[in-house]
Amino acid sequence: MKIGIIGAGNIGGNLTRRLTALGHDVSVANSRGPHTLTALAEETGATPVPVEDAARGAEVVVVTIPLKAVPDLPSGLFDEAADGVAVIDTGNYYPRQRDGRIAAIEDDGLTESRWTERHLGHPVIKAFNGTYAQDILDRPRPADDPDRIALPVAGDDEAAKSKIRSLIDELGFDTVDAGGLDDSWRQQPDTPVYGLRGGVEAVTKALAEASPERKPEFRG
Repeated sequence: MKIGIIGAGNIGGNLTRRLTALGHDVSVANSRGPHTLTALAEETGATPVPVEDAARGAEVVVVTIPLKAVPDLPSGLFDEAADGVAVIDTGNYYPRQRDGRIAAIEDDGLTESRWTERHLGHPVIKAFNGTYAQDILDRPRPADDPDRIALPVAGDDEAAKSKIRSLIDELGFDTVDAGGLDDSWRQQPDTPVYGLRGGVEAVTKALAEASPERKPEFRG
């Protein structure tokens, strides 16, 4: 598939490494420009592009940037993407450490990914937000391996969710359907599933045990 990755930090960089190794055609962008991605491009064979071009022709786009940077993404980002493009949001809200207070999340009760979706103007699938970046490289396992990690995946677009779950399976991880985007609070920071290295049963249990209450340390 043709895949665009916006953000070349730990998650974005390691997804670039794995997806190119699997034979996908990957374009990668960051806020500092393609010239800063030369080393990653040489290592992986990915194509460094401006953010504006990251989704061009893409069947999957990964948005993996700080939440506070989402409103700064260019409008019309997905205008030239492939029909039915699936957009992965890996983001998390860290009001005290990084993002500042976002009223729509804290006062209006939007999930973090619903807030992101509204800014992007395109449906998103929440995945990889609680995954350790190094695990993307070190922890893939074949299907039916008892040590295979499962990742929660939330979203409203069932076709896009199915496409993303298949891609995650190809990367070497199981998935658990975590419901629609309004249910994605179950996998936000400080929930039982966040950072959990467990299989399908453990992830399913952790999602069920989540509380919608946002703790003070995760409020702005």
